[in-house]
Amino acid sequence: MIRSDSLLGCMLLGALAGQFGGLIFGLAMLELGDLDSVASVLRIDDSFFVGVPLHVAIAAVVGAGFGALVWHQRSGAGDTLLWGLTYGALWWFVGPLTLRPLFEGGGLAWDVPSAQAAFAPLLGHLLYGAATGVGLLALRRQRIRWPARGELTRGVLAGLVAGCIVGAVLSSQARLHLFAAMSEEDATAITWLVLLSISGLSGMGFALLVPRPSDSAGAGLVRGSMYGFLLWALLNRTILPLIAGDGLPWSANDARGDFAALFAYLLFGGILGLGYQWLDALWRILFADDIGEDDEEGAGTRGLRAIGRGVIAGLVGGLLFTYVMVEIRGLEDVADLVRTDSATAGLAVHFLIAVTWGVTYGLLFRRQAHDRGSAIGWGVSYGFFVWVVGPNTLMPILLGSTPDWTADSAAGLTASLVGHLVYGAGLGITFHHFEAKYSPWWMPHGMAAAARATRRREQVLTSAPALWALVVVIGITLPVVLATAAATSSSGYGGGP
Repeated sequence: MIRSDSLLGCMLLGALAGQFGGLIFGLAMLELGDLDSVASVLRIDDSFFVGVPLHVAIAAVVGAGFGALVWHQRSGAGDTLLWGLTYGALWWFVGPLTLRPLFEGGGLAWDVPSAQAAFAPLLGHLLYGAATGVGLLALRRQRIRWPARGELTRGVLAGLVAGCIVGAVLSSQARLHLFAAMSEEDATAITWLVLLSISGLSGMGFALLVPRPSDSAGAGLVRGSMYGFLLWALLNRTILPLIAGDGLPWSANDARGDFAALFAYLLFGGILGLGYQWLDALWRILFADDIGEDDEEGAGTRGLRAIGRGVIAGLVGGLLFTYVMVEIRGLEDVADLVRTDSATAGLAVHFLIAVTWGVTYGLLFRRQAHDRGSAIGWGVSYGFFVWVVGPNTLMPILLGSTPDWTADSAAGLTASLVGHLVYGAGLGITFHHFEAKYSPWWMPHGMAAAARATRRREQVLTSAPALWALVVVIGITLPVVLATAAATSSSGYGGGP
């Protein structure tokens, strides 16, 4: 008898879960009228009777690979779902952009036009991965901790707060309807009601996935933003349009026209994850007997140390970002914040912003990175979120305008995105360097190193690596794929870190 916790057993369960994911993907392809085209892999013209069994076989094989991938991973709902989402995103590169064109006798489809043409399969692969993760979670039959009533309440509350903030930003752009996939003619009151309903239910769903977070607030922010990305693909692009009778708006043109919804869901998820983490910490402080890790150093001292390390790490990250700014002549743009066009003033403002974000990183991500790899992963993930919040959102507001959440605007800030990712990597690894060097006086150096090694091994078993990979895939792919050719060639900057 094959055990479900063995490698072979997990692969078999993954193949079955892949069938569930393949069913979801297949129904979407059927709705789009594209299921027959799978037969082209065998160089056969569109054939339903060849395409369907081939789709089923591929779904099973890919699902078995997912089972092998998460064999040793923690089987929590949130971790498994995020691994599935990342696995689906990576298979979009392997499948439609690589293997399929090769099997069809063509070359590699590693160019922007091919990626734009394959945007619908990207959403399909994302939903396939998420559904496969859910299916595997159910098949493994391992005990899942369901959230208590208080945790669900905190999730709803965090979701409502995040929805109000994002709704206010969308209202300033006259795009409130995009969050709920509604038409512009719908009454504002109804749109707000739908938005808050989605926000509350989404907050409850987040609590179901992560009932009791055990990591830092920064990890909650990154996890929440990727949850928001899943909501964008599942709700905004799939369920809500189907309910409205509009079919599946899965083309690149459809997503390009509603690009503001993507940023809205990313921001919503980030605020939701951060808010839920804070509410959970506040609840434990007020009512729980065990409020976390105990040591001889008070919370205030830890906070001051994090601020100091964040200042230094922010300066290092800002220094790395400066090279990008000089190359694209972005210092003058930053200087607009103080109503001047001086590059010197822009450099000063740039470093001030870099330090501010560095301090925020220190407070949110302290004790989160346990080696250089995880430090870079969390730093890059944070850099991507700062890019969404900074030059795309806060910068226009501070300049007296409204956020320009359009695909062309985001593509014009591609150089800024690269700079933010570099900034995040430098920020993360510098902060980790100073944090790892610190050894409390009451703890022997060997014991402190052993504790960090244990936490590092535990983190690898969570969805943290999947989060880092998914952030990179989203950050690099979507702004370029969804932009027009003219915007993609632009190198506008739009602000410091």
